[in-house]
Amino acid sequence: MSGHGAPRIDLGDASDLRVAIVAASWHTEVMDGLVAGARAALGEAGIEPTFVPVPGSFELPVVAAQLARTHDAVVALGVVIRGGTPHFDYVCSAATDGLSRVAIETGTPVGFGLLTCDDDAQALDRAGLPGSREDKGREAAEAAVSTALTLRSLRG
Repeated sequence: MSGHGAPRIDLGDASDLRVAIVAASWHTEVMDGLVAGARAALGEAGIEPTFVPVPGSFELPVVAAQLARTHDAVVALGVVIRGGTPHFDYVCSAATDGLSRVAIETGTPVGFGLLTCDDDAQALDRAGLPGSREDKGREAAEAAVSTALTLRSLRG
């Protein structure tokens, strides 16, 4: 399991940060878990996020780029399940590359909560639902906020 050795990040009070969640709409059960995990982590840090749904994972980067202009961090959540065509590879690559570019070009951290799974069971196991082994929505939110706090301290 990829979560082995993952750190637990205590964010403390980060209520002065503006954070957005951008979330794909495909695979409702998995997405509901990812969003709930991200919201829980942000809530524990005193953050009430802006929430923006998008049709699918391919649309995450363009909306994340817009949100990065007005927020201290963006949490990008989506899930792509492998099928029988190369579509999976194209969407995963485009979304990953796009989200990386948003973070680098804007200087705004983007929490990477895009699940790229071979089947539904893998996605459900990472969704933060009861019985899931991992909570990638929480992890993405913690990473984005922690990085925003680090950047703020580096910038003085």
